[in-house]
Amino acid sequence: MRVLVVGSGGREHALCWSLAASPLLTKLWCAPGNPGIADVATCVPIGVLDFSALVAFAQDNEIDLVVPGPEAPLVAGIADAMEAASIPCIGPSRAAAQLEGSKAFTKELCDAVGIPTAQWERFDDAEAAREFVRRRGAPIVVKADGLAAGKAVVVAATEAEALAAIDAMMQTRAFGEAGAAVVIEECLEGEEVSLFALCDGETALPLGAAQDHKRVGEGETGPNTGGMGAYSPTPLFSPALQEVAMDRIIRPAVAEMARRGMPFRGILYAGLMLTADGAKLIEFNVRFGDPECQALLPRLMSDLLPALQAAYDGELENFDLRWNDVASIAVVMAARGYPDAPERGSEIRGLDRAAAVPNVRIFHAGTEADGDGRIRAAGGRALNVCATGADLRAARDGAYAAIETIDWPEGFCRHDIGWRALAG
Repeated sequence: MRVLVVGSGGREHALCWSLAASPLLTKLWCAPGNPGIADVATCVPIGVLDFSALVAFAQDNEIDLVVPGPEAPLVAGIADAMEAASIPCIGPSRAAAQLEGSKAFTKELCDAVGIPTAQWERFDDAEAAREFVRRRGAPIVVKADGLAAGKAVVVAATEAEALAAIDAMMQTRAFGEAGAAVVIEECLEGEEVSLFALCDGETALPLGAAQDHKRVGEGETGPNTGGMGAYSPTPLFSPALQEVAMDRIIRPAVAEMARRGMPFRGILYAGLMLTADGAKLIEFNVRFGDPECQALLPRLMSDLLPALQAAYDGELENFDLRWNDVASIAVVMAARGYPDAPERGSEIRGLDRAAAVPNVRIFHAGTEADGDGRIRAAGGRALNVCATGADLRAARDGAYAAIETIDWPEGFCRHDIGWRALAG
């Protein structure tokens, strides 16, 4: 098979690394890719939203399957563009991608089929939203209704924080048109877990769960980020609990999307809160999480490529996947100043030494190679240092041992990834 992955981050590096191991693969490209991806795929300089160029490239190179990584092209309709050109693409249509593109769409769907989630209201008038907060009090959660790279979510401990979030989203438009409307919901209490499923429009095949760390600082302090690390599996989420969540949350959503004439194909990611009343949905995403993908895929024993093809073909009903009984961890190394104003251009040295640590893999995210081949930081989250081990402590020790060999004074990481599980 000839495969094109779309994206340039750590998630896409992990996808390319996994697909490159398939005996079914003839040729692998990634658009636009990054220096790490270039070790396992041919990178092509096409942006993720340049659909006309991506379609032309896929046609010219007789691509058998397109695998989009990030949410932006999926919500914008890359699967529709490929389908119109008769190019197989494993991702939801633009209509189905509303599950991530609109918080209100997902909430309405949950209410329609009884998926457990937080109580909520949608507002497109800022003063009405402020009045709701004053009436309900805090803690409370304010979310931009549209797509904002997972950053336009404020868990407000006080009314003042919630009101400031409404102003930032709806008045100053800190997140652009994504904040033209907001969803305000009750603040659920518990532990968060990310559950993933591969879907073919009717069948949902579980891909396992991971737990990530959103706050930039150790001990879950500081602002939210795209994710500072993740580990899989999590002891908080047993196989029995996973099956309950599949039956109460994932499968009803897939069935309702099919009933509405917008069948969901691709990766469905349920962000869950494990409350005293059971798992409740925080949000749906329509792709692998980042960095959860980097923690999940090293545990996969089966060939990823035929699984993706089976999902596209609608043949998951009799499909199964095998997973290694190991623990896996992904630790993000970010540029100083992340998430507000990351410093770009600093050189990252020692990556070969880090990759030589047993059971360690380095996935590039925001990096670029200069004219002399040196690796430099090109974004906030630059690297994912990933490791597997017999248990989480062994995996964690391997990842941090590798980080110690990386020479990057301008970078930083959290040193407590996995602390919840290790603390029992």
